[in-house]
Amino acid sequence: MTRTVKMLSVMMLASSLVLAAGCSGNNGGNEGGANNGAANGGENAGTNAGTNAAEGSGESEVAEKADILFWTPFSGADGEFMKKIVEKYNSAQDTYKVKLVIQPNGEYYKQLDVALSAGKERPDLAIMHVDQIPTYQNKGQLQPMDDLAGAAGINKADYVEAPVNYETIEGKWYGIPLDIHPLVMYYNKDLFEKAGITAPPTNRAEFDAAVEKLTDKDKKIYGYVVPTLWPQQFIFPSLVWQNGGELWNGTDVAYNSPEAVEMVQWMRGLVDKGVSPANVQQDGENTLFLQGKNAIQFNGPWMKGQFDEAGINYGVAPVPQIGKAKQAVYGGSHNFVVPKDVTDAAVIKGIGDFLKYVSTNSMDWAASGQALASKPMLESAEFQALEMQSNVAKSFDYVQFAPNVLNWATISDPIWGELSSALLGKKDAQKAMDDAVAKSRQAMKK
Repeated sequence: MTRTVKMLSVMMLASSLVLAAGCSGNNGGNEGGANNGAANGGENAGTNAGTNAAEGSGESEVAEKADILFWTPFSGADGEFMKKIVEKYNSAQDTYKVKLVIQPNGEYYKQLDVALSAGKERPDLAIMHVDQIPTYQNKGQLQPMDDLAGAAGINKADYVEAPVNYETIEGKWYGIPLDIHPLVMYYNKDLFEKAGITAPPTNRAEFDAAVEKLTDKDKKIYGYVVPTLWPQQFIFPSLVWQNGGELWNGTDVAYNSPEAVEMVQWMRGLVDKGVSPANVQQDGENTLFLQGKNAIQFNGPWMKGQFDEAGINYGVAPVPQIGKAKQAVYGGSHNFVVPKDVTDAAVIKGIGDFLKYVSTNSMDWAASGQALASKPMLESAEFQALEMQSNVAKSFDYVQFAPNVLNWATISDPIWGELSSALLGKKDAQKAMDDAVAKSRQAMKK
């Protein structure tokens, strides 16, 4: 998967100088400024995007060319945005070629497991969700990014702390973050205006008052439709943390605590009050939002494209602090990782070059609705001009990820069925969470 260009011999030095001089006048024309390190953050001007000459040294070196196989799970509309980034990088220089492969999202980790275990057709670079990194690192399938990042001029300080801290394991950095996608609040501006509400709610009192005003039972318009399934995986943890509870107490699952149970009761209470319909099925809250019959929805940044296409007059704001203890919100994060078995020096250098480029050239990814994890991008005027994405980034100071526990997805899976039973009124909240804890403890023993 790599192609090697031999170093020019001394006898060809004169010819190479002529060629270098002839090409140097075209560097400024590269789209995205891939060869212009100073324009893209100042650092690493000598290595960014495959610099081919040692300027002013009187000598010329040709870097080893390499193909880089890059896997992502972006099989939805977001795939086109990543494709643009890769295409721009490839057209901006000719030393490295990134080959983008989009795997089906639902099968992504199964495919990745097979590739990493078999060692055949495995990627050189892959996207991995931040909460998967500890498990894959523990299996010895990832390599630290510290040396690669250092050689490329990529610094931890240039990224939002939350994902960097999470993926730094035993002092080594195993992932470079692309974005953070926390739970956010979408609201229907037309319904808010009709109800006389001038600003999105920021706390429980404001939220409870708003959803009462927004509900029109005669027209079957609801203030907040409580989802009973997805995206509770983002909502429930946010509420538990806000209320001072934990999903994991350091040694055991803890989602049957009084703090957690109270939040389940609060959600069910919205149904009992009639501000949410009962028996909401999968995606029911989203269907009603699209129909203009659900005033508020908690969901992720990935919904932007769908809402834009539907022509909804919506706003985006941080999730209100519903709990009594603190502001907190559950989030995910896409990260770049490198499999342990990638050892080709040219490939590794090319990966670093690509990631350095992405760190200051990822506005196409922001256009997908994602809030970027690179601080230079977050602070740029171009990003700040994006109303939704800049609002999403406001929660980065208090975003939290899934507990840093091996196989957490399997351990926590019983929550969602039991929570659904409680929200549908089939089980008492305390009973449902006790049952979830019991099932999770059984899963930990397997």
